[in-house]
Amino acid sequence: MKNTLLLCLALIAAPLAAQAADVKGDAGAGAKKVAMCYGCHGIARYQTDFPEVYKVPKIAGQNAKYMVAALDEYRSGDRKHPSMQGIAGSLSDQDIADVAAYFAALGEKAGGAPVPETPPAPPQALAARLAVCEACHGKNFNNTTDPGYPKLAGQYADYLLVALKDYMIDNNPRVGRGNAIMRGMIAPEVDGKPKPTFTPAELKQVARYLSSLPGDVKTVPESRFHEARAR
Repeated sequence: MKNTLLLCLALIAAPLAAQAADVKGDAGAGAKKVAMCYGCHGIARYQTDFPEVYKVPKIAGQNAKYMVAALDEYRSGDRKHPSMQGIAGSLSDQDIADVAAYFAALGEKAGGAPVPETPPAPPQALAARLAVCEACHGKNFNNTTDPGYPKLAGQYADYLLVALKDYMIDNNPRVGRGNAIMRGMIAPEVDGKPKPTFTPAELKQVARYLSSLPGDVKTVPESRFHEARAR
């Protein structure tokens, strides 16, 4: 079972690797293309209220390859979010690569305490199911096994909860995610119908646990915009 899962992950990750090799991101160029991002992602604990209420994710320090994949999914419609779909749809492949490179490098420049390799233990009832997630997200949910997967440690719990629930949603024009790996992990099909791996209460526990872990992702305000507001 585990070998089959890893093989499936490798096969799905291969197109992402090929895409990343085709277009190289330039963090310096990306710095000139991120003004539209800072209205939400540059404000710590900034909360969106449409289509659902949650804090927008921390993206400084996130894996660039994952951010490219996420923006591609918004652009293609595999991820549903009106604002993000509109923004991603306005970007070229090179723009997306540059923006992703910028935010990945921004987190590195901001620094922070080293992240421990071994995280605190998860809730006992969820330990076995969370262990399966380590195949992609790493044992500490920060050092991923491939940069095409996101760092989860330290991310906002309410955002994580909404993201996890989105993999259970079908045929909704405003919310939902279609990533094959995550849909198979969160709500695999049994007899033609999705069967959630976690109850709603357990999903909340998972989100809180991941949010409590030390990680690289953060919100880094852009000084240029703060200076402009102060004038």
